[in-house]
Amino acid sequence: MGNALAAASITIGIAALVLGWIPATHLPGAIAAVIGLPLALYSQMISGTINQRWLNIIGMIAAFLGGAFALSHGGFSV
Repeated sequence: MGNALAAASITIGIAALVLGWIPATHLPGAIAAVIGLPLALYSQMISGTINQRWLNIIGMIAAFLGGAFALSHGGFSV
């Protein structure tokens, strides 16, 4: 379960970063960030190996930055 959560957190985090960077996709980027950041935090709490923790931290930072970019481009507005 830890490996799956770590993989999901980095995947959603990178998706949030990419979608938040593009101004036209700020809404999906903000949604991905809202899902990815708590997922990475929970995955960090139950991680068992160093590799899982690395993936969680990278996913956490990517989701946070993606959320910041998405909010600067309009956030949750349609």
